[in-house]
Amino acid sequence: MTFRIHTRNISLGVFCLLFSLGIADPCWSQDSQADQTNEPLKQLTLAQLGDVEVTTASKEPVEVWHTPAAIFVITHDDIMRSGATSIPEALRLAPGVEVARIDANKWSIGIRGFGTRLSRSVLVIIDGRTVYSTLFDGTYWEVQNTLMDDIDRIEVIRGPGGTIWGPNAVNGIINVITKKSQNTHGGLFSAGGGNEEQGFANARFGGGSDNFSYRVYGMGFNRAPEYHSDGRNFDAWQAGQAGFRMDWNANQRDSFTVQGDLYDEAAGESVAAATYIPPSEKIIDADARLSGGNILARWQRVFGEGDDIQVQAYYDRTNRYEPNFGELRDTFDVDYLQRHRLMKRHQLSWGLGARASRGHELEIVSGLTFVPDKRTDQLYTAFFQDEISLVENRLSMQVGTKLLRTNYTGFQWEPSVRLLWTPTKTQTVWAAFTHAVRTPSDVERDFFLSSYLGTAPDGLPFFARFNANPKFESEQLNGWELGYRRLIGSKIYVDIAAFYNHYSDLLSEEITGPETVVMTPQQTYLLLPAQFRNGLLGETTGIEIAPEWKPTSFWRLRGSYSFLHMGLEKTAASQDIGTAPIIDGSSPKHQVMVLSGFDLPKKTTLDLDYRYVSALPGQTVAAPPEVVRSYSTANVTFSWTVNSHLKLSAAGLNLFQPFHAEYAGDPGPLVQIRRSGYGQITWTY
Repeated sequence: MTFRIHTRNISLGVFCLLFSLGIADPCWSQDSQADQTNEPLKQLTLAQLGDVEVTTASKEPVEVWHTPAAIFVITHDDIMRSGATSIPEALRLAPGVEVARIDANKWSIGIRGFGTRLSRSVLVIIDGRTVYSTLFDGTYWEVQNTLMDDIDRIEVIRGPGGTIWGPNAVNGIINVITKKSQNTHGGLFSAGGGNEEQGFANARFGGGSDNFSYRVYGMGFNRAPEYHSDGRNFDAWQAGQAGFRMDWNANQRDSFTVQGDLYDEAAGESVAAATYIPPSEKIIDADARLSGGNILARWQRVFGEGDDIQVQAYYDRTNRYEPNFGELRDTFDVDYLQRHRLMKRHQLSWGLGARASRGHELEIVSGLTFVPDKRTDQLYTAFFQDEISLVENRLSMQVGTKLLRTNYTGFQWEPSVRLLWTPTKTQTVWAAFTHAVRTPSDVERDFFLSSYLGTAPDGLPFFARFNANPKFESEQLNGWELGYRRLIGSKIYVDIAAFYNHYSDLLSEEITGPETVVMTPQQTYLLLPAQFRNGLLGETTGIEIAPEWKPTSFWRLRGSYSFLHMGLEKTAASQDIGTAPIIDGSSPKHQVMVLSGFDLPKKTTLDLDYRYVSALPGQTVAAPPEVVRSYSTANVTFSWTVNSHLKLSAAGLNLFQPFHAEYAGDPGPLVQIRRSGYGQITWTY
């Protein structure tokens, strides 16, 4: 028996389930220039902001003016004035970053396309610790909580960075760097609440001497569900977290850092579970119980300018008990980095790394299994890079490559070439070519999933069965970039980046045979065999423009515009069931951001921001039929520093409409993001 299959509905059904599962989809911390001078970034001129040292592009401190990459720095002051209460919300400040809230505790984040709940093509790092799951090759944003007051900056690289960082740094890198403990002496307490941020409290205390310092912190919050037209309100979120950091300067050459965190959360979610026993599908609304912790140690020895070694190791424990699956995971990672200046024209960097991640997958519902259910994922890397000064202080070139091997792949290379021309001290032109890969994860190689697709014309329940694919290969990217940044006069700064990326061996959802009739004592149903394969290829092109203007000493005006064109298609041999149009339509073609900040009398500040995001035609739900439309919205934040100890602030978020949708991903109607507001009191001593 055969009938015509609506492939778009099949793909949408599978993607909705994968998103509900979270499937469809080391930085060496250095102080910024602001820390080195004890001058807050908010007081720097535009020229000085270009002198801020960043580490993400090359694992070594380099001024923004001398960085041959599309880098954007979200400063501590930017975060505090934005009203953001989480890292994903703070990322909205960076041009070219796609941030879409799925519900109260989940986000889809991408850079230059391919945004998903787990940000599969973006590498995320927090204080040198890579925070992605080898089970799904992605980042669970709901457990990446950090005391926002302790963040020094977030460095965002738009574009591939595999040569330095290895696999999964395909479309970009997000590097969250917290303050050194010597910059957080004293006490801090903050608390507040509102209609969505129903209650939160943060506490921190730090102390020590010039050579040894420490801090400890604790935080907790309760966040309300977003707006649900069907009244299910499943996505309430409660979390508690605590941690510490210690920094020790043993002598003029040796420094040590030890830090760690513990967390426990209840994150409400809705998942679809397919079963071959009637009813064919259950929608489960329940809390995901999430807990874990990490500890990191780092040693650096400095021999001279541009000459040092760094060794870092960390351990991470993850416990996830979700309504439809569970995972227990232990990850051990060690990295070695050495820099050496050879003569005057060569700055050499090389390093080695190893990671072992032991996972135990728990079967909670039938139809979703990993075989084997216990495995150790391994990653071994080595890299080499040479920065060559071709014309002193004017023209330089970076050449290098990463060599990597995982338990799923043989040796793979990630080479790059970057050129940097600085005709003046405040003008930069750069160009780059990079090859990057996303390595296979357990979900592509060892994953079995049953998905309910609806009722066939003859009335039989219709299922797709995704089977493991031990031959799934790495996704490949060849990327070309061109950038320009310039300070015009003393009040206008412009940063422009353009790119062209070619992708091959992208993940596809493939039909592997005809549907068959399966008869069991419980029910008779149709079964369509399927598999994840490397059946897609494509191209993306785009441009990102980020100007900044300081017309007066008390007014700062910033903006950004991002354009993205995606073109994905299946290969001649592919039997993809409609993945490409969904990926194409799940990243906005246009994004606009305008931010205006005022330093007012009486130690008050006022910040206004506006954003526009174009429609996502690939993000739809079937019942009732809805699509994520374009939207505009605005935020307002106000703060008053009453005295040296007390600060009061308030924020109004998403003000233009009562609620709006930003992304699909949960079963049922689109979850709408509410208009919200909160107040906060902060006490320091």
